[in-house]
Amino acid sequence: MLDRMTTNADEPQTRPRRRTPAGAAVLREDVTEAIRAAVFEELAAVGYARMSIEGIARRAGVGKTAVYRRWKSKLHLVLDVVSALAVMGLPTPDTGSLEGDLRLLYEVTSRALRHPVASQIIPDLQAEAARNPEIAEAMQKTLREGQEGVALKILVAAERRGEVRAGFDEELALDLISGPLYWRSVVIRSPKLPKGYLDALARATAQAVKAL
Repeated sequence: MLDRMTTNADEPQTRPRRRTPAGAAVLREDVTEAIRAAVFEELAAVGYARMSIEGIARRAGVGKTAVYRRWKSKLHLVLDVVSALAVMGLPTPDTGSLEGDLRLLYEVTSRALRHPVASQIIPDLQAEAARNPEIAEAMQKTLREGQEGVALKILVAAERRGEVRAGFDEELALDLISGPLYWRSVVIRSPKLPKGYLDALARATAQAVKAL
């Protein structure tokens, strides 16, 4: 309780401090980013169910109050961090061809999905999403605004170049683009992609989309 009453939230809490007048405290961005980084590390280490505000604060090197001044619970903290991934987005390739753009997208996405921390966090959050509608919504938002947002820009550019026909099935095209790599990297968690897999995937996907 004492930690919540302390107003200087951006420093480790070693003793009670005098209450700061309302509006005087400023949330430091470096502390906020340290907490966000700690969330990913804590999720990877212990999972959502065992994760705690205390553990996050300890890993970030701050007091619990620093966390509670920004988020009121671990659920809200995780939702914010997951949703922020969608805002960050992925770079939109611009190689001049559908196959080339897909190849670059797959390269970036593959690296992100196979990152040691991400590969541990995503399955755990998926399990939580099945039980928690708020986490499910945040995960869907992240995937749609991140991966699908970039994929849609690739498709629009391909349509503008005449590589795909006007009025193609956009939803099916997005499924074709996002499904295979997600399945292999996240669902079955293949330890290593076969040699030349991303090249073959980009080529096959481009041909399939052009046939829609």
